[in-house]
Amino acid sequence: MIVFDLLASGGGNIASDLLERTSSTLRVQEIVRLSLAPAFLLAGIGAIMNVMMTRLIWVAERIERLEARMRGKENPTAEHELKWLRHRRQLAQRAVMFSTSAALTISVVIALLFISAFIKPQIGTLAALAWILTMALLFTGLVNFARETMVAAKGHRVARSQPGQEQDEPHT
Repeated sequence: MIVFDLLASGGGNIASDLLERTSSTLRVQEIVRLSLAPAFLLAGIGAIMNVMMTRLIWVAERIERLEARMRGKENPTAEHELKWLRHRRQLAQRAVMFSTSAALTISVVIALLFISAFIKPQIGTLAALAWILTMALLFTGLVNFARETMVAAKGHRVARSQPGQEQDEPHT
């Protein structure tokens, strides 16, 4: 508070303009209200990323165990499973990377909403573009996550068969 008082008394127009723009409690409340939806989306992205990371870690650990077990040995079934697991890992990594990018861009949206209270230029278009980019990144991440789960479900059936012989139904 003292810093603002000092800036307002000796800082010229910039500080007094800043204080004038943010002194309205209603304006600040409106910005906080507008930033709630993106903040909840950020929390949702974090929750889904937790699931994605759990799957990615499981796949990576399974790859390490298989590679350690296969050292110096040829095992066509294990090699087929490794190929399947590497594909899953690639999809899971993409899902995590796109979702992380979505989380970063939604954070930019929140920051832009607050910055807009302090500056005169209208940046609504920039915030809207960041929101659209967030949705595109999130959509792409979720598509990759869905693909990984489909590969996992299909691969479970395929991994039990011989390489090159896919089956439509799982063994019971």
